[in-house]
Amino acid sequence: MRSTLSTFNEVWQRQLRTRFLKQHSQFAENTQFLIGCSGGMDSMLLLHVMSQLFPHQIRAIYVNHQLQQVSDEWADFVAEQCTQLNIPYIIQPVQVAQGNLENQARQARYDAYLQHLKENEVLVLAHHQQDQAETLLLRLFSGAGVAGLSAMQAIDQRDDLTIWRPLLDTTREQICQWVAQLHICYVDDPTNLDTHHDRAWCRHELWHILQSRYPKMQQALARTSYLMQDADEILNEVLQQDLQLCGNAEQLDLEKLQQLSFARQRQLLSAWMKGQDTYRPAFEMVQRLQDEVIYSKTDSQAALHWNQFYYLRYQNQLYRIAQTQYLASKSKQLIPIQALQLQLHQQLQLPAGNFQLERSKIGLAFTLLGKQLTLKARQGGEKIHLYGRVGAWPLKKAIQDAHIFPWKRHTIQILSVDNVMLGVFTPNGFWLAQSEYCEVDGWQPNLISA
Repeated sequence: MRSTLSTFNEVWQRQLRTRFLKQHSQFAENTQFLIGCSGGMDSMLLLHVMSQLFPHQIRAIYVNHQLQQVSDEWADFVAEQCTQLNIPYIIQPVQVAQGNLENQARQARYDAYLQHLKENEVLVLAHHQQDQAETLLLRLFSGAGVAGLSAMQAIDQRDDLTIWRPLLDTTREQICQWVAQLHICYVDDPTNLDTHHDRAWCRHELWHILQSRYPKMQQALARTSYLMQDADEILNEVLQQDLQLCGNAEQLDLEKLQQLSFARQRQLLSAWMKGQDTYRPAFEMVQRLQDEVIYSKTDSQAALHWNQFYYLRYQNQLYRIAQTQYLASKSKQLIPIQALQLQLHQQLQLPAGNFQLERSKIGLAFTLLGKQLTLKARQGGEKIHLYGRVGAWPLKKAIQDAHIFPWKRHTIQILSVDNVMLGVFTPNGFWLAQSEYCEVDGWQPNLISA
């Protein structure tokens, strides 16, 4: 391909080359690039251009979805082309899960990319302007908001990877022309013509109808995506301010939330429910959170389940609770009774948290260390005489007064010896009970992590 360098410069008219280099300047000098290569026209052009511009910083990966008989032949083709260009390559077979074929194949592909990406590597993909316009249309049809209509970014920095799409402003017509002039070989995927798939239907059934009426539709849609990216960036700045005002990733103060406009409430709830996931909840799910939980009766104990989390209100706060934790609190199965023999400095990993036994100004007698003690879950009706307080009172009331979350109360366990209550392990720490075993310079379990 070195012999094609002069042709490359003429065909490229310097414009695209300049675009590649300008975008590349945003990366560190030692950045390496992993090129996602399907063998199709777009990715093969990308492979050849990257080999010209950054010959010592690239390697390629072909993800074999194993959905077609010719998939292995395409893998061999990509391997052959990479060998000719002196590019290291990976051939990664994957299993595509059941469900929406397009979505599951995309997920399998990105999982493969993540498997092979190195710490200083950027994933490079061959999405072009028509891909961008199609993405915006398809997301519009699905009812996406500003974030969805932002479509794809040329440099997309995510938590787990960075994606570079240097061809995003390039038309498919330009790609076809350059591939022909540079005599680049590629494969044709017949599924790109299967209109059972949404993107293929959009490209082959809808596209020409819209374009016949709006000849510059593709450029207009791409421009809209960039305007939406600006709007999304501004919205995210507002969201961060609102989140700092109202709470954090686990809880929101409903009084402060309701000081915001309805639109900002809805946007904050949507982004908050999304958390670290890729997609926000549907509009209807946010509406359900407001109607069924936020505006429900104070004593209703309403909870909404979405995407492995439960959302519930407690003391005018809205909480986001992991599904496993919430369901455990609803289980009728009690934590088994345990027999313990404790030693000073010992660590205990309990449902309420991790505790460590340490010396204390007021605590339990050292004579209890090494003696068989009993640890059991509360069953209801117990009373506790807290050290330093007058008289015994219901453990349930002590828990309520301590504002221990209802979904954590099932983790509370009572420590005793010979049916004498020594104390209670709670998510807020260890509560020392008044008993004959209390003494000055004793020991207590200290909560070291929840």
